[in-house]
Amino acid sequence: MQIQRVTIAKGDGIGPEIMEAVLKILDAAKAGLEYDIIDIGEKVYLSGHESGITPEAWEILRRNRVLLKAPITTPQGGGYKSLNVTIRKSLGLFANVRPVKAITPYIKSNFPKLDLVIVRENEEDLYAGIEHQQTQEVIQCLKLVSRPGSERIIRYAFEYARVFGRKKVTCMTKDNIMKLTDGMFHDIFNQIAKEYPDIATDHRIIDIGSALLAERPENFDVIVTMNLYGDIISDIAAQVAGSVGLSGSANIGQDFAMFEAIHGSAPDIAGKQIANPSGLLNAANMMLAYIGKNQVAETIENAWLKTIEDGFHTADIFRSDFSFKRVSTSDFANEVIHRLGEKPLYLNPAQINKTNDQVKIALLPSKKEEKELVGVDVFLDWNENERNPEILGEKLGNLNRSNLRLKMITNRGLKVYPGGLPGLWNSDHWRCRYTIPENAHTKATPADIITLLQEIEENGLQFIKTENLYNIGGKRAYSLGQGE
Repeated sequence: MQIQRVTIAKGDGIGPEIMEAVLKILDAAKAGLEYDIIDIGEKVYLSGHESGITPEAWEILRRNRVLLKAPITTPQGGGYKSLNVTIRKSLGLFANVRPVKAITPYIKSNFPKLDLVIVRENEEDLYAGIEHQQTQEVIQCLKLVSRPGSERIIRYAFEYARVFGRKKVTCMTKDNIMKLTDGMFHDIFNQIAKEYPDIATDHRIIDIGSALLAERPENFDVIVTMNLYGDIISDIAAQVAGSVGLSGSANIGQDFAMFEAIHGSAPDIAGKQIANPSGLLNAANMMLAYIGKNQVAETIENAWLKTIEDGFHTADIFRSDFSFKRVSTSDFANEVIHRLGEKPLYLNPAQINKTNDQVKIALLPSKKEEKELVGVDVFLDWNENERNPEILGEKLGNLNRSNLRLKMITNRGLKVYPGGLPGLWNSDHWRCRYTIPENAHTKATPADIITLLQEIEENGLQFIKTENLYNIGGKRAYSLGQGE
């Protein structure tokens, strides 16, 4: 048997005890693994590494290319970035894959046929973590969505569906509101779907999609979505299936992969030997399938299903009507080991993909499109004259050294000048849109923006940021204001 070297992070809270249980099962199943153990998480944060990981650990990760990670704790208070996000972005783990399957009646669920996979974009969206406080009252969080990032995750979802015999891919966005970011994701989904005529497709707005996932999850097969939405609906699906504590996840890149349970470090029960190692064990099975040890993964999953079926349950899933014995973390591992080589009698036995196909994707070459500057949004911190937009509009409308002219002012996205509704509450954060007048025989230039900003500053107004307005490929590439 080929020996595979993998990196192990035991994590914080319940992490060390559930990892010990999982490694014990892997070794008993003769998985053919060797381990490099690294320290990450709370202890590393508090030792002075603000990222929660040491340079030495990074070296081991990059050498082994596969990480099995227990949950970690991020210390409370400011200044600590999410290590999970750091690892995903630093190693290019663009796809988060979360299978969810009901195992009723042993784990209570109202949906015994639930069997779906959520494929979540893992690097972009609001999880880029770029935030700025711009005025006393307003904080901004940037939602960054790229065309290559969207195409990559959508192609991955379709290829995953093909490799694992799935029949339908559902896209979830909020493109009725975020027409550019979510709209691009939806458009790319529609384009790529045409290349997979053997796979059914549909699209759901994320709010009703989440509601349907909670009400009729058996109607879904593969769901592909953006980072924040995917994080939320993954937990919804896991809970609807019976328990968040049972689900594992894979974080896949072109050259690296990380596998983890989806639950947290649960420090309140750490050291009590009552934690359920199933989530991390299922993540380890995903790891085994990823590195081509499909048969071992199938053997372990069948033993796990037989243990659940025989009623040996940890405290979180113990039920007097379907449980035979409440067991500790380590005893649960022993029960799984005892059943290696067995299959469940009532639950469907595991059938791990035996093709050893890795999900492979190739991006189409991007086409360069003409980009035309047509104006600028200037954001102001203004808290004078009872925040009357008419007064601000008059001040800004008188600026005339630039070719750009004031078109409108919005506050929290709503148009307030000219012709805004009276009596609305306004914050101290104003978006002031300047464009070239329609009858002008000139084009906007960066020099126009510089001149405008100088004039704004000379008139005692405080600008805090700008966003250039472009037409790209002949189409408007910026959002309209509400009411514009």
